[in-house]
Amino acid sequence: MAIKSPARIEPLPVDQLPDWMQNGPEILRVNIMKTLAHHEDLLKPWNRFAGHIMGFTSTLNGREREILILRTGWNHQSDYEWGQHVIIGRNAGLNDEEIHAIATWPKGGAWTEQEKLLLQATDELFRNSEIGDATWDALSKHYNQKQMLDIVFTVGQYTLVCYTLKTCRVQLDDGVGGLPAV
Repeated sequence: MAIKSPARIEPLPVDQLPDWMQNGPEILRVNIMKTLAHHEDLLKPWNRFAGHIMGFTSTLNGREREILILRTGWNHQSDYEWGQHVIIGRNAGLNDEEIHAIATWPKGGAWTEQEKLLLQATDELFRNSEIGDATWDALSKHYNQKQMLDIVFTVGQYTLVCYTLKTCRVQLDDGVGGLPAV
């Protein structure tokens, strides 16, 4: 599924971004950030929360986080989310075969028990808005309470992001692909 165009809210040109975005890291100038820059009072606190989820203070490791995020992007059929996190997922240690297996889950992939539980939890949150008792209990054998909360909030954060990306029709950044055909 390709992103419908045109964008409903055009990203701000770089020269119209707040100074902290113009002078900050490149990630602050991707299309989602330039779109949200239309509402700086929303963007700043959201960006702080997103920073936690992306690993600055999250209790999950990068691989675990990216499994959750990629599966969330797949479940919501968000080309933008998928494309950005394929790149980030590779940097977190996922290989192309594993990334493809996230899209085709539960059909394939050589996942550890913990990784299967993360994929299952993501799907349960997508379908039921909660992790079921059996999956929760199984996850709790591997993760502490802080990590359990980070699992829920990672999927929730990226569900919100997918809603925003798809509703605003944020277009792919240059050089970033969308959802694969599976």
